[in-house]
Amino acid sequence: MANRYLLGFDIGSSSVKASLVNADSGKCVATAFYPESEAPILAVKAGWAEQDPQMWWDCAKLSLRKIMAEAKVAGEEIAAIGISYQMHGLVCVDKDLKVLRPSVIWCDSRAVPYGEKAFKDIGAAKCLEHLLNSPGNFTAAKLAWVKENEPDIFDRIYKVMLPGDYIAMRLSGTVNTTVSGLSEGMFWDFKSNRVADFLMDYYGFDQSLIPEIVPAFSIQSVVSSDAAAELGLKVGTPITYRGGDQPNNALSLNVFNPGEIASTAGTSGVVYGVLGEVNYDKKSRVNTFAHVNHSTGQTRLGVLLCINGTGILNAWVHRNIVPDISYAEMNDIAATVPIGSDGVTIIPFGNGAERVLENKEIGCSFNGLSFNKHNKAHIVRAAQEGIVFSFCYGMEVMQQMGMDIKKIHAGKANMFLSPLFRDTLAGVSGATIELYDTDGSVGAAKGAGIGAGIYQDHHEAFATLDRLQVIEPDEKFRTEYLNAYARWKETLNKNM
Repeated sequence: MANRYLLGFDIGSSSVKASLVNADSGKCVATAFYPESEAPILAVKAGWAEQDPQMWWDCAKLSLRKIMAEAKVAGEEIAAIGISYQMHGLVCVDKDLKVLRPSVIWCDSRAVPYGEKAFKDIGAAKCLEHLLNSPGNFTAAKLAWVKENEPDIFDRIYKVMLPGDYIAMRLSGTVNTTVSGLSEGMFWDFKSNRVADFLMDYYGFDQSLIPEIVPAFSIQSVVSSDAAAELGLKVGTPITYRGGDQPNNALSLNVFNPGEIASTAGTSGVVYGVLGEVNYDKKSRVNTFAHVNHSTGQTRLGVLLCINGTGILNAWVHRNIVPDISYAEMNDIAATVPIGSDGVTIIPFGNGAERVLENKEIGCSFNGLSFNKHNKAHIVRAAQEGIVFSFCYGMEVMQQMGMDIKKIHAGKANMFLSPLFRDTLAGVSGATIELYDTDGSVGAAKGAGIGAGIYQDHHEAFATLDRLQVIEPDEKFRTEYLNAYARWKETLNKNM
């Protein structure tokens, strides 16, 4: 039987990555990303962040060309295509499907006042009960900014899309979106199970601006003749999966069911947990969206916690406290200090306002330092413990929403390379940590296999996922971990 391959794109704000997965073996055979240096972000004014969608397409083409050449795979061998993408971006096209303005991407903050006003005018109760979030700085609020500040452009808009919808449109010539995508833009009403009419009416948006809705796993569209000629693909190749980067990261780590958690801990940290019932945090300390496998008959919500000051704190400590040693050596010296760092606590929120703290900006602080007792090893350990404790603080919000956290899936990268970090997270949370070798573009390819029916379900799709390590909570030290966490929370409350 001829080889079948699955193609996954991951449309990030730093680069666009493409991967080819052998559908039968489940193994990635080639991967590449462009640009090789970080992609430019246009910032015409303070707080603005825009990108040209054409750049994403050009980078996707270059990445695809490289992996097909490297793997010696022909377009006819690609059985399905999946797309992961940076969440919350706004792409506007006219009737000819031409982009009307640069995309307002996820980290652009100009729409904050529009979301806050809607939250106040419509009412917190209605927004939270129906949207599960404040309209905030999400896609709908960004479109409201365009409507007020660029009316000539707004009047020419035929459809609004998320970045992944745009790439799917370029591949197929067809405009559509998913419930998961609409929910991350604040366009989906979970209580009425339809497009959020009340928010559309409030902002003065016509319903026709919303594209056709297709399931996240399905034959959403097929590669057009124009795109096939441009990319070297086969006409009619199905596009069968789409997911925002955080839901897709969870999918990549085989996180589909209530109580399962996907986590990353790079410059910033993310904990993304699956909830099996419609719920929300009344203080909006976390965001809730439809997970990729959410449907009318099966509630699967992704609860997203973001901590700004994670790896960036560890890097600051490395740069300023122990500049002459490696990160691995940092872990070694931290391990010489007991759990709780002999009373030193670090509050790690030094990278701006934190949503989990109700958008307060309390900064980073070192607490309990004794010049006669403590040294750099205590600071290194306290930094890692402070990062873990901030994760656990947010996970408590998820538990208050009804999430029973038993397992955390993560890639073996960044902070998860540290045994101390992993052991502390398992020790405080009581959850088992499983580390995997995967990434977003590979996950998107596997998602395409599910959507195309090549895999019966996610169990089959991720049966070959490489589990590198399992970390169980060490019950011998459970009390010590919890006591250290309690002291950290007490310090946090004093700083609040």
